[in-house]
Amino acid sequence: MTRALILGGTSDASLLAAAIACAGIDAVYSYGGRTRAPADQPLPTRIGGFGGVSGLADYIRREGITHVIDATHPFAAEMSRNAVEACAETGTPLIALERAPWTKAPGDDWIEVVDVHAAVAALPNAPANVFLAIGRQHIAPFAAKSQHSYTLRFVDPPEAPLLFAADVIVSRGPFTLDGELEMLRTRGIAWIVARNSGGDGARAKIDAARMLGLPVVMISRPQLPERLRVESVTEVMQWLGHRTCLGA
Repeated sequence: MTRALILGGTSDASLLAAAIACAGIDAVYSYGGRTRAPADQPLPTRIGGFGGVSGLADYIRREGITHVIDATHPFAAEMSRNAVEACAETGTPLIALERAPWTKAPGDDWIEVVDVHAAVAALPNAPANVFLAIGRQHIAPFAAKSQHSYTLRFVDPPEAPLLFAADVIVSRGPFTLDGELEMLRTRGIAWIVARNSGGDGARAKIDAARMLGLPVVMISRPQLPERLRVESVTEVMQWLGHRTCLGA
């Protein structure tokens, strides 16, 4: 009998959960716990970390997990690495549902960097209005350039005071091109810092930056161990030996 574990937290993971529930597959959806009000899922749900590789391996054994699907954010590198090691330790098949990264289009002004610290260094020294579209757990290094006026956008309000002055927008995507254009214009944004998350839900800000001629400091994805990787829910369902339910 199949019993799948979805390591989720993305829109792709939610689509997969709907397809798995429609197919009647026994599965558990796991949230990492960073979002305080996660979206409801049509599957039994757990919230919180596993306790590293050993904790995840113990969970796989204890719960009789037969298949693991890593549908976490492309930058959730620690969880993805733990999944590779835990599945190798337990002999559990693993597949990653990972959207393709964005690629530069004509008119894009990207400064591609390897990590957040390099993104800080890429920003100008002269004060500017900067939109940080990178998630709240990655913003601390930007305190090194506190001369900038930062705009942040989070799913949840910050739980603790920020290390630098910033205007915080609390909103959940996906975001529209028109909405992103308005936000960038009304706030006078001159620079955008983004992670190369890929997909459609967060792409509007990249398209808006191109239209407005704004530079984007684009943080490349982290290097991860080799694993089976697909880009669609249909491919995951085929891997599980099931068809995708129409309309799921």
